[in-house]
Amino acid sequence: MRVQLTAEHIATAEALVGEAHANDGLAPVDIDRFWEDQKAASADPFGADIPQMPLGAICNWECVFEELDIPQQWERYQRDAEWRSEVGRQYNDKSERIVGRRLLDEGQPGEKRASFPGVKALHDIFEMENRWDPISQSWWLHPSANSPDELRALLDRVDAKLDDLRAYLLPEGWDDERAALLDAGARPPLYRGQRGPVTFATSMVGAQELIYLIADDPALASRLSDTILSAMLGKVRVQDEEAGHTPETAPRGFSFLDDNCALLNPEMYEAFAYPIVSAIWAVCSPGPTDSRYQHSDSDMAHLVPILARQNMTAVNFGPNVLIDHIREHMPTTVIQGVLAPFTYSRNDEVGIVAEFLRDFEMARERRGVVFATAGSINNGSRLTGMRLIMSAIQRYGRYDG
Repeated sequence: MRVQLTAEHIATAEALVGEAHANDGLAPVDIDRFWEDQKAASADPFGADIPQMPLGAICNWECVFEELDIPQQWERYQRDAEWRSEVGRQYNDKSERIVGRRLLDEGQPGEKRASFPGVKALHDIFEMENRWDPISQSWWLHPSANSPDELRALLDRVDAKLDDLRAYLLPEGWDDERAALLDAGARPPLYRGQRGPVTFATSMVGAQELIYLIADDPALASRLSDTILSAMLGKVRVQDEEAGHTPETAPRGFSFLDDNCALLNPEMYEAFAYPIVSAIWAVCSPGPTDSRYQHSDSDMAHLVPILARQNMTAVNFGPNVLIDHIREHMPTTVIQGVLAPFTYSRNDEVGIVAEFLRDFEMARERRGVVFATAGSINNGSRLTGMRLIMSAIQRYGRYDG
């Protein structure tokens, strides 16, 4: 259950918000000093000499629509380079005035760089259609198996693809174009991030169906887990080789985004998902400081002790999974969070500051926390809210007293 904010948190937050409202909504902050201290703090959130808690809740392109009072048009923002550049300039003019930085890449319409054609994704291997949903303004994977028999047949087809995964993943003409693209400075893409195994599998067969599958047919569930892992390892190997890397020279690190992991109890997670993340990190992140990152903006506190065995380097968990619980199990992990995204996107100014005060109290002694949202920074998150966090960090979130 989410820890309740104290009356002291609320009163302190109300006082700071009051100061901001008395100054045209701009909270008091020495902007030049903040960004100088931010550079030092973000370089090593555990650093013994860092001046303040680093800020991670930095507004991004998703925030432009409400900030500029324009309709939310994600698809146009992605495809219309000229419009995106103009919107970026307008937003940056505002962000420079409020937070002292131009936050977005404005880009130049028409600029083109040589790049390799797209490589098939993991969901393509498992025959999942990725469709744009105009209502939610996002991409959604759709199931590719609606029964255990359909799943068995699907896995048979996947096994056949894995026999020559390179031929399946790479688009037509890849070999013919490869040398010219390399000469032009393009580099083949690596595979270092993935929807986590639970989220991926629930997209493939359904959320409730995956739970039933693990409980009722553990052999088939185990086969699904093994096949996902085999496909992922194969994809890592193929794309590393195409980029000219050996296992010894390949860049280290792998990230999982697994919101739905909270749906499984510890026993189910250990049986189905943990073998996947463990094996992937063993290959891609074998060293103690190699990046092992998981984002799961859900109530997955019950899985923290399991993931802790992997010596995680950074995590971003749900807003109900608080710093004290994570730190108990992950003493050396950088915690990115745990500001509730809806507190930020609803511009709940008192709540934003109060959550910071609560989190800084938990982080003060051992550090290693970046004050970020527990999940995405969504449309509605305002530049004045970001400045309010900067002000709270500078006034109440300093490690140097």
